[in-house]
Amino acid sequence: MEMDSDLQKALPTEEHGYDRAKELKAFDDTKAGVKGLVDAGVVTIPRIFYMPPEDILSAKLDDDHVDSFQVTIIDLRNIKLDPAARSEIVEKIRYASEKWGFFQVINHGIPQDVMNKVIAGVRRFHEEPKEVKMKFYSRENEKKVRFASNYDLYTSKAANWRDTLFCVMAPNPPPPEEYPLACREILIEYSEHVQSLGQILFGLLSEALGLNPAYLTDMGCMEGHAFGCQYYPACPEPDRTLGQAKHCDPDFLTILLQDQIGALQVLHEDHWIDIPPPEGGLIVNIGDLLQLISNDKFRSVEHRVLANRAGPRISVACIFTTHFQQSNKLYGPIKELLSASNPPLYKETLIKDYLKSYSSLGLDNDSALAFLRL
Repeated sequence: MEMDSDLQKALPTEEHGYDRAKELKAFDDTKAGVKGLVDAGVVTIPRIFYMPPEDILSAKLDDDHVDSFQVTIIDLRNIKLDPAARSEIVEKIRYASEKWGFFQVINHGIPQDVMNKVIAGVRRFHEEPKEVKMKFYSRENEKKVRFASNYDLYTSKAANWRDTLFCVMAPNPPPPEEYPLACREILIEYSEHVQSLGQILFGLLSEALGLNPAYLTDMGCMEGHAFGCQYYPACPEPDRTLGQAKHCDPDFLTILLQDQIGALQVLHEDHWIDIPPPEGGLIVNIGDLLQLISNDKFRSVEHRVLANRAGPRISVACIFTTHFQQSNKLYGPIKELLSASNPPLYKETLIKDYLKSYSSLGLDNDSALAFLRL
């Protein structure tokens, strides 16, 4: 296979000649991402992807505890028809959001055919020729549609074995022709579905906080959403890196669609717990901003994605946040949740300031929420 000079520079080098900054730039300059390395036939991963062993190894659960460490599955089938069923769902969401920060939803109203087409469309884009994807390659956060590998490439301790297509979908999406042709129509269709599901979930979460169902929506938690369309190629050395390092999400809520390969783990009681892909279901997790406004009532918890010899793994994370448009609105703990025995735990912040702090830290560093604690 003939290899271009940029890609040659990004391939593994001898340890004694390792220049991290130089190799990061060489990798970035290829604009081909991790997929480019795989296409070049690498059998050892470049040094920039090496992670400390302690970041990869996980505490193992013994068989007696596996069943008690499972994320709650919530069936939304009768959410609008049966008040008793709704009350039960609210209680399940309250428990999951307080104890786990994660839950799964089934019978959520998004057709399986649509979800399958989303996965296929995202895979189609990531497997297009380098020349097609390069047109979207950018590290400019202002761009509403951009392709890159590792948004925190230059700030993290190690690069992740992952490429990402990022698409802002609301409230002010770009012209449709700016989305990649390979997944344009299905992402626009999926956006409408996930917006409707988000409306339902924010209503349930509001009730779980003891507030009226419209509270979180009215305060702007779902004014905007974007898709992180992830591609995790098969990794020749999965014991040396991660698909995505441990992190919390810098949003209000994330709805995750993934294929059947799995590899997602959530940190619960100091154990990394596998979250198997639910058949026809979606994963939902609390983001940092919802932890902040709920005053720690709900938890944004660390999670990660393992590297895998099988692949590619495809996932699409829908992140609900408000930073896609200029706003001077301050977000802090909800006043109705505070009392003498439950004082505010965080300072108020602009979303853009919080995200600037989050981005400067990188995925594998301390939580940006810590800087807002009173």
